[in-house]
This record gives sequence, structure tokens and C-alpha cells, in this order.
Amino acid sequence: MDSFTLFHTALSLLAIAAGAAAVAAILRNRVSRLWTQAFLILAIATSVTGFFFPFKGVTPAQVVGVIALLILAFVLLAAYQFDQARSWRWIYAMGLVASLYLLVFVGIVQAFEKIAVLKGLAPTGTELPVALAQCAALLLFVALGIAAARRYQPGAVRVVQN
Repeated sequence: MDSFTLFHTALSLLAIAAGAAAVAAILRNRVSRLWTQAFLILAIATSVTGFFFPFKGVTPAQVVGVIALLILAFVLLAAYQFDQARSWRWIYAMGLVASLYLLVFVGIVQAFEKIAVLKGLAPTGTELPVALAQCAALLLFVALGIAAARRYQPGAVRVVQN
């Protein structure tokens, strides 16, 4: 693995960890400024660095990157322009969850491509184990997104620094 790929992978894994902490806080009707800001910075950096790999035409990864950046733009608008007022509250909460999902989605694809045991289960990446993993992730994140949108109430939120 070259150094740029290692850097991009590290950004992705750190973004997933920070995103998990930020979403966990949202589900408890809290905002962790540290984890949320770390997630937003790392998620944006992950998506942007994905475009610096050698260009061989538009790939599914690039499409996911564009979608991720669009979702993150709405999250930033919701948080910093509209102060999570009215419908921007659920856009913010669900956007954080959707952004995290896209990182996990790509992580699953990469795991099945790069980890020998998983590659053995799905050599082409189109087999049932990949589909099951992706379906399980999608169902989990849909449930998390709905829960986040319902539970997160910025007027009653507790802001924590960690």
C-alpha cells in the first residue's frame, strides 16, 4: 500500500470512529463539538482525497464521494447557517448519519476487496456475503437516521466538549 492510500485509509477509519461518537451523542440528544467537528473535517478530507487517486474515468467511488460531499454541505448549512432551526434539525441529524453510512458502505466494499478472508468469500465483490453485509449496514443506518431525527431536539440539547 503506498503512502497516499495509507493516508486516505487512515482518514477514513478516523472519520468512521469520530462519526460513530458524534452520532451516538445525537442519539442521546447531545452534541459533542469535538467529535462532530472532527467527523466533519475527516469526512470531508476523506471524500476530497478520494479524488486524488489516478483518474481512469468516473468510478462508483467518485460518485459516492460527490454524494457524500453534497450531504456534508447540507449538514454544514444546517449547523452553521440555519442553526438547526425547524426542518434543518432533522437534515442535520440524518445528514450526519447518512455521511457516516457512506463511509461504512465504502469500508465494506474495501474490506471485501482487500482482506484475504473476505475476498475468499466474495472474489468478485458481487456475491451474497457482500450483499448481506451491505443490506445489514443499510438497515442499521436507516434505523439510526430515523432515531436521530426523532430524538435530536436542539432546543433541549446538552452540548459537551469531548
